[in-house]
Amino acid sequence: MSGAETFIPTPLILTDRAAARVRQLAQAEHNPALKLRVYVTGGGCSGFQYGFDFSDEVQEDDTVIENGGVSLLVDPLSYQYLVGSTVDFEEGLAGARFLIQNPNATTTCGCGISFTV
Repeated sequence: MSGAETFIPTPLILTDRAAARVRQLAQAEHNPALKLRVYVTGGGCSGFQYGFDFSDEVQEDDTVIENGGVSLLVDPLSYQYLVGSTVDFEEGLAGARFLIQNPNATTTCGCGISFTV
């Protein structure tokens, strides 16, 4: 490649499994406009923690990630910590939960909700 290379970060990925779960929840709530919001806040045992919420409104500065008609919303402050991450959904013996696989995290708490960059 000639000249200066430009680094373009990988956007967030909403897996098919997570999108299917959001779709199920939207149907159960009879709200087809329901979207999954992921955010980062200070706290937790590793410095930052992930949060999930549902919203039917997109804020002007949100980044919207789509998968099969399902939307994932991320505010600009959280986006910088989540670039390149994958948002997934798992069900197991410990229950069902959304989770984030974040390549930017240098350490992650055992619970998977708290992390350090």
